[in-house]
Amino acid sequence: MGKKARVGLVSLGCSKNLIDSEIMLGLLEGAGYILVTDPGEADAIIVNTCGFIEPAKREAVETIIALGEYKDKGRCRSLIVTGCLVQRYADELEDELPEIDGLLGTGDFHRIVSVLEGTLAGKKCRFTGPPRAIFPGQWPRLLSRTGTFAYLKIAEGCNNHCSYCVIPQLRGPLASRPLEEIVQEAKALAKLGNKELVLVAQDTTRYGEDLYGRPTLPELLRQLASIDGVLWLRLLYCYPSRISPELIQVLKEEPKVLKYLDMPIQHVSRDILQRMHRSHTKEEVRDLIGRLRREIPAITIRTTFIVGFPGETAEEFSELLSFIAEIRFDRAGFFTYSREEGTPAAALSGQIPPGEKKSRYEAVMKLQQAISKAKNEDWLGKEMEVLVERRTSEPGCLLGRSYRDAPEIDGLVYVNAPETALGNIIKVKITGATEYDLRGVVKGESG
Repeated sequence: MGKKARVGLVSLGCSKNLIDSEIMLGLLEGAGYILVTDPGEADAIIVNTCGFIEPAKREAVETIIALGEYKDKGRCRSLIVTGCLVQRYADELEDELPEIDGLLGTGDFHRIVSVLEGTLAGKKCRFTGPPRAIFPGQWPRLLSRTGTFAYLKIAEGCNNHCSYCVIPQLRGPLASRPLEEIVQEAKALAKLGNKELVLVAQDTTRYGEDLYGRPTLPELLRQLASIDGVLWLRLLYCYPSRISPELIQVLKEEPKVLKYLDMPIQHVSRDILQRMHRSHTKEEVRDLIGRLRREIPAITIRTTFIVGFPGETAEEFSELLSFIAEIRFDRAGFFTYSREEGTPAAALSGQIPPGEKKSRYEAVMKLQQAISKAKNEDWLGKEMEVLVERRTSEPGCLLGRSYRDAPEIDGLVYVNAPETALGNIIKVKITGATEYDLRGVVKGESG
């Protein structure tokens, strides 16, 4: 069967992991394999896993087991597992899931073609060396979806070493991609029709430190903004204490750089931030947000918080609630603390019981939902630009996103518009608002 084998790939976890999956798809297609979406039709199945926190690990294991059943009920002869879970638990996976034929860590997924060949020939293959950055370079990247946006990875790995996080163990230290290489990929993505590029890394604000001796994200953004076909540039994963005056200036001045900043804060209590090994303070964050809102009044600020961190007292949780009520973030995500072995936080005393973590999560979600609804209602009667992306089941209604909405994590805009709007940025008058989504009509048309 050789190169004509049919291969299916399932990608779990974050957008950065998805890019790795798309590189593997490109390598496989270039080697002559036939890519399929139905696991029942696949001679080989690849699962690219996440291993970040407990729910992600559980999902990965369940997916591996479920897809492994196709070795009995389908035509599958090879099950290959890649990604963060492998980097973290290769020995356990090898011992406990004998249906796995190949294991590839985060620094070895570029070996996918040779490993696939080996496993289809009946060999067990494993490459789980130290984590290191693997970038597309001139490799083919086969996008898993066609549409209006694409993720663009600008760096890999992390030097922050937050006490609760295993990413440095899974992805290694910071490794930035050469600026020219990023620009080249961005041009290719634009030619495929992607109007929005979403910049991702473990910490985008440190981009370039290792290559150029200083953070060079502002320079990168200006070069990307000069590319024909790129209309929107969106920044995710910006570390609060590294949002420089130069970066603020680019956000303020460059029309293609969306007035949107994803800035994970995680907490505001001084003692908890110290135990988290986070370098900012509540006062610094408050000052930064004040400056951002003064200089860029239309800015949308997204953040994330962890509730139930070891030792979090009722008073510290109340402090967090008060800060969120005061600042009124446009977008916020919340996670209950996940105790991950091998991290400094796992050894801390004062672990919070699951029930208490859940109740705190529900309280903070309720608060943010009210803020989000009020923020959305502020848009009633106003106009905004919307990138229209797909149809809905409702006749005459299309789905899109505004500059306030990052793909797959924020809200949506339901638009009464003609089919010709698909794939375009149009002016929309907002007529309805819920906690997360907006509804509108094309400018000039009635509701």
